[in-house]
Amino acid sequence: MSEEIKNKFTPKKFVKNPIKVTKCTLMISSAKGGVGKSTFAVNLAFALQNIGKKVGILDADIYGPSVPRMMGISGRPKANESKKLIPLENYNIKCMSIGFLVDVDTPTIWRGPMVMKALEQMFNGVEWGNLDYLIIDLPPGTGDAQLSLAQNSKLTGSIIISTPQDVALIDARKGINMFKKVEVPVLGIVENMSYFVCNNCSERHEIFSNGGAKKEASKFGMDFLGELPLETNLRIQSDKGHPICISMPESKIAKSYMAIAKQVHNNINK
Repeated sequence: MSEEIKNKFTPKKFVKNPIKVTKCTLMISSAKGGVGKSTFAVNLAFALQNIGKKVGILDADIYGPSVPRMMGISGRPKANESKKLIPLENYNIKCMSIGFLVDVDTPTIWRGPMVMKALEQMFNGVEWGNLDYLIIDLPPGTGDAQLSLAQNSKLTGSIIISTPQDVALIDARKGINMFKKVEVPVLGIVENMSYFVCNNCSERHEIFSNGGAKKEASKFGMDFLGELPLETNLRIQSDKGHPICISMPESKIAKSYMAIAKQVHNNINK
């Protein structure tokens, strides 16, 4: 990371409702790694764009930023005259990530205070412009990053991503209860990797069980936003930096993302 960028991470407190030009700010959370949260965040952003919304995405996973790869973006953000960072763009979606500021193979070996300074800069110190939605891809867990963003910024709500099996749902419950404690509405739960359709036999296989997230949504009295399959093309397009909602908009999974985006948008604007 350059000294110029590093020096921008000066100690500051989060400002309540700092991004006044953003109509809706959504946190995408799992409280657990490896359930496809970042893939969901990126494709939700494109699905919202496909229904006519201006969207930005903030990759808040300081230790494992994957959004730049999935968005097909590389480069270093520059600062404008107001000393705010200008987000990088691809497919007309604005993006900010610590992955733009450190080398791809360099680990982010930072303690909590440095992490919070970086998050503050990427949240408050970016020239986002006029957005309908800012999607925040949270890191796993329920620690400092989640709490600081939740407690000190005006959020529209959160979406919980989980796979169907009990091991993942244990952490999903923790995420739901965290958002309840900090009074951030949970807009619903998505069941990711819900099933796999075999290319050879065309049969549906429920590798990680099925329906667990829907049961949790019912238990907590919140919306079940839908189930998404394990999909080979989703993995291929994500690795290439071609989100499936852009590269294969007529695919079944892209249409599932579209349905979720419409449901979220409609629920927010009731």
